[in-house]
Amino acid sequence: MTKPEVSVIMPVYNGEKYIRQAIESVFIQNVPLELLVIDDDSTDGTAQILKEYEGREDFRYFCNTSNLGAAGSRNRGVKEAAGRYIAFLDADDWWEEGKLSAQLEQLERTGRVLCSTGRSLMDPSGADTGRYIPVKETVTYRDLLTHNSINCSSVVVKREAALEFPMEHDDSHEDYITWLKILKKYGPAVGINRPYLKYRLSEGGKSRNKLKSAKMTYHVYRYVGYGPLKSACFFVSYALHGIWKYR
Repeated sequence: MTKPEVSVIMPVYNGEKYIRQAIESVFIQNVPLELLVIDDDSTDGTAQILKEYEGREDFRYFCNTSNLGAAGSRNRGVKEAAGRYIAFLDADDWWEEGKLSAQLEQLERTGRVLCSTGRSLMDPSGADTGRYIPVKETVTYRDLLTHNSINCSSVVVKREAALEFPMEHDDSHEDYITWLKILKKYGPAVGINRPYLKYRLSEGGKSRNKLKSAKMTYHVYRYVGYGPLKSACFFVSYALHGIWKYR
């Protein structure tokens, strides 16, 4: 196998309904890659579906002996990865063809550490809702404090940065904390304003409970070191952006 340029990390828990579509969207990408599926101790038929991919040199399967959560599973995948870059994809989302090559081109051209893309919002069945969430061509740390425009399933990031800032604090938006830490140290992210990501609005996602999500967002600011007053100010801006985003 050619050494992978990108290691795709896919955590899954009871994802038999959607994971095949996610996997196939990885394997149509035209870059040297490996897919690492981290099964978080699923109890449904996920493992049976994954057996279909056994024997592929670009497929690696890991099964947690206990439930680690999405953050812990992603961190495990990053440690096991062999690629220069890490891409994250949740098992209920999927990508358009050409996503990874476009992001690698942008990262190499700009010298930046992290790249995200725009996303189309899909309903739980996978049908397009007609709503699109854009991303700026340059996302600064200050931008990100007031509006998390970086969706985890759209990210490609250098592996050393992902190792340096693992995802922590499951009681919060752990990926948001990681992006903030990376941008604070390494500078702005680059964005591709095209819906390469198809993002499924799941019924049970933790961001779907707006009150719970609001509390988690406030905790993000506290975890990255801001006091109560500044955290409240950032949260107000975040909430206003959220109202616009899902209007």
